Amino acid sequence: MIGAPGGEMASSPDHPWLRHYEAGVPAEVEIPELTVDGLLRRAAERFPDRDAMIFYGARTSFRLLDQAVDRFAGYLRAIGLVPGDRVSLHLPTSPAFVIAFLGTLRAGCISVPMSPLLVEREVEVLFRQTRPRLSVAMDLLVPRVAGARTAVGDLLTPPSGGEAASGIIATGIKDSLPIPIRWLYPFKMRREHRWHPVADSTSMPNFFRALRAQPPIRVESVAHHTDPAVLQPTGGTTGTPKAATLTHRNLVANAVQCTSTLVKDDDGQPASIMCALPYFHIYGLTVALDFALRLGFTQILLPRFVVPETLEAIRRHRPRLFPGAPYFYASLLNDPHLGRYDLSSIEACISGSAPLPWAVQERFEALSHGRVSEGYGLTEAAPVTHVNPVHGEHRPGTVGLPLPSTDAQVRDVETGRRTLFPGEIGELWVRGPQVMAGYWERPAETAAVLRDGWLRTGDLASMDQDGYFRIVDRLKDLIIVSGANVFPREVDEVLIGHPDVLEAATIGVPDPVKGEVVKSYVVLREGAITTPSDLITYCRANLSRYKTPTVIEIRDGLPRTGLGKLLRRNLREEDAASNPGAGVDVGARGGGS
Repeated sequence: MIGAPGGEMASSPDHPWLRHYEAGVPAEVEIPELTVDGLLRRAAERFPDRDAMIFYGARTSFRLLDQAVDRFAGYLRAIGLVPGDRVSLHLPTSPAFVIAFLGTLRAGCISVPMSPLLVEREVEVLFRQTRPRLSVAMDLLVPRVAGARTAVGDLLTPPSGGEAASGIIATGIKDSLPIPIRWLYPFKMRREHRWHPVADSTSMPNFFRALRAQPPIRVESVAHHTDPAVLQPTGGTTGTPKAATLTHRNLVANAVQCTSTLVKDDDGQPASIMCALPYFHIYGLTVALDFALRLGFTQILLPRFVVPETLEAIRRHRPRLFPGAPYFYASLLNDPHLGRYDLSSIEACISGSAPLPWAVQERFEALSHGRVSEGYGLTEAAPVTHVNPVHGEHRPGTVGLPLPSTDAQVRDVETGRRTLFPGEIGELWVRGPQVMAGYWERPAETAAVLRDGWLRTGDLASMDQDGYFRIVDRLKDLIIVSGANVFPREVDEVLIGHPDVLEAATIGVPDPVKGEVVKSYVVLREGAITTPSDLITYCRANLSRYKTPTVIEIRDGLPRTGLGKLLRRNLREEDAASNPGAGVDVGARGGGS
């Protein structure tokens, strides 16, 4: 921590970023001793009749949301769940997710959000680690979740008393839609062959039926602010699935840190936030859901980012904030119908999960007249640690300054004990109240990334003289060609600079002489006829010889997460599968989290 809690501190050589904070942003923030569901209770008391969330026109006030959360917490207790039990969530961003997540916490239980994109085997791996007594699943995902629960078998103790004996509560998008859209939705899904409703039964009850059956009794949380709130799945250093243990204090702290940095004037006036980020990911959970609860903002919920739906939601609801990923903003800018929509309500966007191209930032800011601030974070830090000032100086190519109450250092990769000078590249270490308690039941892996309160990020970074940080690359993605370091992001940026290239991804592949060589995957712009040979020639003119790709493969798309984050590991695995026995496992190197 920097200085005393709640106090402000002058800049120092160790913390040069403090002098670049905007007026009114403190060096330290005071963190209330609240649980995450306590943020909702406080908002419901301040703004009972204000819309807490809007979902395709269906509106829910803070009072009604708080009551629904009480009902789900009461339901969990009624079926025998006790504080500390885990509840897994297999839901997109939706009212069901918000209610199930907060209700789980209010019951004193621990939430385990899981991506709907996980296959049954991946769900099974996480079930073996977290052992959820109950799963709340979207109807489309019920077979997958049921199969994983069956495979884990005796490790899972189902609820008692017969209700939800399957260990699953089901719901569908239809359940949250307003009439008449709710009536029309099944026809649309049948036409797309995606209509898979789950019959309501005692063994596998419908989520909203279970809520309606509960008496409207106020439930007081029994959780302490230092208790675990979320077990957030993460690949961490090695890509092996594990769960970061994030406490209520971690999540509340990060919400307070973000709001103190991003909102200049919190006057309690109604405002809304565009919530197209997936809530099963910690980024969306903190910078959209928890952020909105902290300020009493209305959440405009979308189950996934789709350009036409997002543009229409912005036009209709006039959000003040729009957190997202570079992929979101670039996709909106490329939509041919963009000119029909007014984006001027957007004051600020925090962009994370991937590097933000300066051209995208510049164009989106010119169109919306708001600011797009690139930030940085990781699951193990709940997740935000850095962001560019919203109203102050942006430095393109950087992730900005550490948040209030956050310390950051660039240390040598070899020992992690020597703090490097400005401009030097090393591993980024961070410290603050948002840093996780550890990996769930993984003491050895926890000890590898946490040291004296500091978290090894596993990212290579540098800091300039003014405290702005630049992420160079993932430590595990570093390519070593004949002993020389190659940063994939540098190669990607050169390739994206070619007028015919839309996307690029670079990896290291084994080579018997050089150890590794550079291989790039490229997606061309529509109508482009550039060849791999042309691109290699272009790279030779803009990169050192050892950094130039030896192979460039042109394809239609690149593997990405729901946030648009590039999955280099998938490309490495694909290359290894097509070249068995090639030698070095380049995907297993590296450290950090």
